[in-house]
Amino acid sequence: MTILHLRALIVDDEAPARDELLYLLQAHPDVEAICASNAQEALQILAEGGVDLVFQDIQMPGQDGFDVLAQAQALERPPLFVFVTAYDQHAIRAFDENAADYLLKPVSPDRLAKSLERVRRHLAEASPSGLSDAIERLLSSAGKTGARPLAKLAVEQGGRIALIPTASILFIEADEKRLVAVTETERLTCHGLATLAKACERLSGQPFFQANRAQLVNLERVAEFAPWFGGKYCVVMADTARTEVTVSRNRVREFKDKLGV
Repeated sequence: MTILHLRALIVDDEAPARDELLYLLQAHPDVEAICASNAQEALQILAEGGVDLVFQDIQMPGQDGFDVLAQAQALERPPLFVFVTAYDQHAIRAFDENAADYLLKPVSPDRLAKSLERVRRHLAEASPSGLSDAIERLLSSAGKTGARPLAKLAVEQGGRIALIPTASILFIEADEKRLVAVTETERLTCHGLATLAKACERLSGQPFFQANRAQLVNLERVAEFAPWFGGKYCVVMADTARTEVTVSRNRVREFKDKLGV
């Protein structure tokens, strides 16, 4: 049996991530794609039927990707799920055995093409009972993989998407409607990240701390700090320019706890 046409649903709370995947899918004329920005919207679309495949972001505000997967199993014809995640490939291998597939952000065209072929094989060959068993194993493994975050961050550099080590980043700050990663020598627009909240999720487990409403600081690149006016702290980064970052008064205690002082 050959699957000639796929109807896909992209679920991600970040518009840039949805738009990027939608653009990449345009290279596959046999795939029709629609989008949802949250779990509730996704479940409403799935309830209407006709979706073969869901490209599901794992980390979303409120109900996450696993909530969508679990509730989708009550449908008469549950779709296949491909998780789209920022987790490192080695940490996510446990998902690989149970889900149809996964895609690591930023998604590459070649990896997407391979994933679609894998989905077609699943739809053509997997029995309903086998798929149900796989979903049960996936749900039972959720939150137990010991996944660690990707040690690189996607940024826009010289007209291309580059991956830079997170250790090279001094801090990340909101600049109008974009996020900028500041290194020793460059200010680089973050790719696929629209909010500091999403950056915090992406960098969970790494030494980044939200110092104020607009900046995430790499604690391993802090040179010194001192009390400042209004109960705030002034942090000096370990770069040539000795860049200063302010820690908000309500974040000072957590900042000192993170540093163990």
